[in-house]
Amino acid sequence: MEKLLESIKSKVKKLKKKTKKKSYAQIDKSASVKVEIRSRKARNLINKTLQAADHPGNHAIS
Repeated sequence: MEKLLESIKSKVKKLKKKTKKKSYAQIDKSASVKVEIRSRKARNLINKTLQAADHPGNHAIS
């Protein structure tokens, strides 16, 4: 009875390991997505700079 239980446990562990290995392959970002990310960061920086220019008493742009 114990041997049967151990064999079932080992089979279940093997099945769990097999399912974990089938994860998706990560796809690299395309050039257009990279450009979009860069332009979004640039827009945010421009907005922060303009807000700092609107309030000359505050020198922090962070």
